[in-house]
Amino acid sequence: MKASNFFVSTYKEAPADAEVVSHQLMMRAGLIRKVSAGIYNYMPMGLRVLHKVEAIVREEMNRAHAVEMSMPVIQPGELWQETGRFEKMGAELLRVKDRHERDFVIQPTSEEVVTDVARNELRSYKQLPVNFYQIQTKFRDERRPRFGLMRGREFIMKDAYSFDKDPAAAQISYQTMRQAYREIFDRFGLKYRAVAADSGAIGGDLSEEFQVIAATGEDAIIYCPESDYAANIEKAEALAPTEPRPAAAAALTKTPTPGKSTCADVAELLAIPLQNTVKSLVLATELLDDAGEPAGVQIWLLLLRGDHDMNEVKVSKIEGLNAGFRFASEAEILEHFGAKPGYLGPVGLLKPVKIIADRDVAVLSDWVCGANEVDFHYTGVNWGRDLPEPDLVADLRNVVAGDRSPDGKGVLAIERGIEVGHIFYLGTKYSKAMNATFLDVNGKPAFFEMGCYGIGVSRLPAAAVEQNHDERGIIWPDAIAPFTLVICPIAMDRSEAVQAAAERLHAQLLAAGVDVILDDRGGRPGAMFADWELIGVPHRVVISERNLNEGQLEYQHRRQTESQKVALDHVDAFLREQGVY
Repeated sequence: MKASNFFVSTYKEAPADAEVVSHQLMMRAGLIRKVSAGIYNYMPMGLRVLHKVEAIVREEMNRAHAVEMSMPVIQPGELWQETGRFEKMGAELLRVKDRHERDFVIQPTSEEVVTDVARNELRSYKQLPVNFYQIQTKFRDERRPRFGLMRGREFIMKDAYSFDKDPAAAQISYQTMRQAYREIFDRFGLKYRAVAADSGAIGGDLSEEFQVIAATGEDAIIYCPESDYAANIEKAEALAPTEPRPAAAAALTKTPTPGKSTCADVAELLAIPLQNTVKSLVLATELLDDAGEPAGVQIWLLLLRGDHDMNEVKVSKIEGLNAGFRFASEAEILEHFGAKPGYLGPVGLLKPVKIIADRDVAVLSDWVCGANEVDFHYTGVNWGRDLPEPDLVADLRNVVAGDRSPDGKGVLAIERGIEVGHIFYLGTKYSKAMNATFLDVNGKPAFFEMGCYGIGVSRLPAAAVEQNHDERGIIWPDAIAPFTLVICPIAMDRSEAVQAAAERLHAQLLAAGVDVILDDRGGRPGAMFADWELIGVPHRVVISERNLNEGQLEYQHRRQTESQKVALDHVDAFLREQGVY
């Protein structure tokens, strides 16, 4: 490839709305151009990166015996109505009507369509297992699209769906994909972690995320340096307390705390550790009668240590809260506690509430909480003596760095990551909803056991840039760089020797299968180097008349700050040593 036959379009400055590094650099390097909020053109330079990502994904999926197909971007709403997701998915699901007023959706994912394929095409257990996959455009109507390709509305995703005869076989398919994903992400050349995750809106019982490590990542990844334990913040647990609750040593005392409505302020006023305070979070659930009509409200009081934060995903799995909850209104709080938030606690309630204590609160003694009166807190609070034991003890909180790992092998650490892949074991969630069955070994109908497996194809380049950049621009790993090597000839238009050497090396590398570009645009050296450093091509060869007269070329890797001379008769061997081919 010659630059004169390609399209190179770089900017010196990033657009004002480009907030994160990947958005800024991908715009400046001419990889993407904005069309609308969260919708981008993939320019020729960026499309080459996407094609390389897709090629790696396709090769490893095929190697894992997945079968490629393509499902429509516009899907019948009636399929989504079968699973209930037409309504449940909310505003992110873009719904449209055709000229006949029939409902359609622009696919954000394809569980419904692929399950429809299975129920029509897979009739016997002898046809299983099957794993269908596609690399296809998706759309999610994000409320606030931002960060370029990191959180866009239109994106490209590889989604795969496995169908098996029973849970044991489905686990084998899941593990096959789990290993395939490791092969894929290893080939990308990025630092990543596979972490246990919550299944979220997709559903299912087993789930893992693949996170590219980056300081700017939106997700908190919890891991144990001394073991293999890793999970995202929603799923991560600390080792449950094992020490017995200490005996009460202090009297229950109503203590003035004027103007101190947060645990941190109270701890500072009383000169006590923050972990000796307890915060009160009040939730509400709607009660229904036998006919499904509203029949009142149940109030829940969640108690967490003052230095901990509630994990909404964990709370949403608690019996009684798993059908949906909200934070209680001020009127509801006043009715049950007699005080406004900031001074709430479980002692001396006006009306009964369901009390759930976090595991760490359940083993506290002599703790501090609100006294349900403005400007007052109780000190010396103890379970059993000052209030009954909680209705339930559960893991309610986000872990923090330094917590003990749940496998008992060390303490937890936290780093930031960008989710680029997610795998789920779905079970029969979709096959039951859509009555998708096959005939089992006994000739009886059985529901498919399913899994689904996604990779954010267009998100991955942005994650790679977040992990690999410097003040000069992008630094692509070889495997997904738009070009592996760039030849930069100095004054090629004025030197026949430089032109001949550049053309010769270009032809040699093309013949060897190297993805090389020759910058024959005739630009000044500084501008030419700046372009390719911004674009992030990992290997650069500079050809000048002076170096040719010395029988040499100059080579520089994108991560290096200085170039090195290479003898002309050693160029081929040298580039092979650098991993160019």
